[in-house]
Amino acid sequence: MKKQQFLVVGIASVLCILLYVFGRTVPEKSPTQLRSTTQPNDHQSVTFAELLTKAKEKISPEQSQRLTKLESSVVRGDIKEQQLHVYHQLARFWGDSAHIFETYAYYTAEAAKLENSEKSLTFAAHLFLENLMTEGQPAMQNWLASNAKVLFEKAIALNPANDSSKIGLGACYIFGNISDNPMQGIIPVREIVQKNPDNIYAQMVLGLGGKKSGQYDKAIERFNIIVQKQPGNIEAVFNLAECYDLKGDKQNAITWYEAAKKLVKVPEAQKELDKRITELKK
Repeated sequence: MKKQQFLVVGIASVLCILLYVFGRTVPEKSPTQLRSTTQPNDHQSVTFAELLTKAKEKISPEQSQRLTKLESSVVRGDIKEQQLHVYHQLARFWGDSAHIFETYAYYTAEAAKLENSEKSLTFAAHLFLENLMTEGQPAMQNWLASNAKVLFEKAIALNPANDSSKIGLGACYIFGNISDNPMQGIIPVREIVQKNPDNIYAQMVLGLGGKKSGQYDKAIERFNIIVQKQPGNIEAVFNLAECYDLKGDKQNAITWYEAAKKLVKVPEAQKELDKRITELKK
C-alpha cells in the first residue's frame, strides 16, 4: 500500500496523537486490495547495516571523516558513560548535520537503551512509531516497528502501568508487519479502551487499524468517538472523511471533508479538499 501522504495542516495542531501529514483524498484501492497488501506474509525486513551504508553515501567527505572518528570512539569506549556520550553525538550528527532520520533514530535508541530511563526509552520508541505510521514499504515498516517494540517493552518493564507504552507496543503489531496475528496488538489496546473509553490515543490506534484492514465501519465508530470528545481533532476528522470516501458513502465523505476544510489553515490543503468535494458531488 502506498504511503499515506496526509494534507499538510500545520504540524503543531495535527500532532495530537500520531504523525500524519498530507493525505491522499482519492481512494486508490478497494478494501480487498488494502487487506491483501498490509498483511505481513512476506516478512520483509531491512538491517541497520544496509541503512547505514545508504546513509553514508549521502554525506560529504568532510562529514564522512567526522563520522569515522565518532564511530571509532564507540569501539574504544568500554565505559558505559563514554558509549552513551558517543551515541548522543552520533545521533546529533545524523539528525542535525546529515538530516537522515533512520540513523538518527537508531543512535537515539542505542543511547536510550544504555540510559534505561522510561523517558528516554519512550521518546526513542515514539520516533520510530511516528515514522511507522507514514511508511509504506513493508521492509521499512518491519524495521521501524521492531525497533519501537524493543524500546516499548523496556519502558513497560520499568513502568508496567504506563498505558501509553502499551498502546504504542500494540501499534507496532498492528502496523509494523512483525506478526502474522495483528490481534496480538489489538487486544491489549482494546482492553485499555474498555477500561478508559476517554483514552484518545487508544481510540485513534484502533481506528487507524480498522482503516488499514478495510474495516471502515469499525474505524468510523472509533473516529466518531474521538470527534465527539474533541471536535477539533483534525486527524480524526480527516480519517472519518477518508473512511466514508473509501467505503463509497459520498454524502458523509463530503460532510467530513467540509468539516476538515474548516479546520485546515493551509490554502493548498483547502484547494485539495475543494477538489475532492467537487469530484464527489458529480
